[in-house]
Amino acid sequence: MKKIIFFGLCLLTLTACQQDNKKAKDQALAQQRDSLNRIITQKDNEIEDIMGTLNDIEEGFREINEAQGRVAVAKRGEGASSSARIRENMEFIKSTMKQNRELIGKLRQRLRDSMVNSEQLRRTLDNLTAQLDEKTKELEKLREELDAKDIHIGELDEKIANLNDDVTTLQNEGTKKDQTITKQDKELNSAWFVFGTKKELKEQNILSKGEVLQKDFNKEYFTKIDIRVDKEIKLYSRSAEVMTTHPLNSYVLERDANKQYVLRITNPQQFWSTSKYLVILVK
Repeated sequence: MKKIIFFGLCLLTLTACQQDNKKAKDQALAQQRDSLNRIITQKDNEIEDIMGTLNDIEEGFREINEAQGRVAVAKRGEGASSSARIRENMEFIKSTMKQNRELIGKLRQRLRDSMVNSEQLRRTLDNLTAQLDEKTKELEKLREELDAKDIHIGELDEKIANLNDDVTTLQNEGTKKDQTITKQDKELNSAWFVFGTKKELKEQNILSKGEVLQKDFNKEYFTKIDIRVDKEIKLYSRSAEVMTTHPLNSYVLERDANKQYVLRITNPQQFWSTSKYLVILVK
């Protein structure tokens, strides 16, 4: 009778443990599902906002084209009313062009910070910028035509000149930002390596009392590489030992046809996660 009671208690305990494990797994799955749903919702909202802004830009271009058509009609007329209509529509074109350029600039910035990584969208923004540049040229040509007909819009002349200056400034700022981003990206993906004999490494303070990189070591002695590109380092030695700390499953030391070692980095992100400096002792 005692054995039956004992086995019964064991069975109840095992069942309770299984239920607790199942409950924990269900909670973990629910948390993962909620996290994934939040990410999907955020990305959908970003895409929806981006598409809405693109629609606003397209609508701006449509309104610019319509205003250009109204100016063309007004040019064929004469008198103060025609000049007033021309002035009004030219002002509208200038204002809408400025608004479109600002929207494109905001979209570019948002794309850099967004979860949405679309090369097609970048090309679309480049095409829209090219359209704005073409519209600016059309506006200049139209101003020249109005001058030829003695339809002077003095205030507008100054604003068009300022618009061209703004375009140049924005382009220069965009170029500088792109250069800064490229430089920062290159630095983030830079690493340095060196290999040498014990004597050579000691002379450069890279190796000291069996420890590496403990003193003011000579950084100029290292070779700079791009971790996205350089994944193989020839060591030209039949003896090699990695002195710095790197995850063992992120690289292999192999021999080439001359029995000399070659370091192959199989997982760059993991390999360089612990240190951006690599020291290898050879003989």
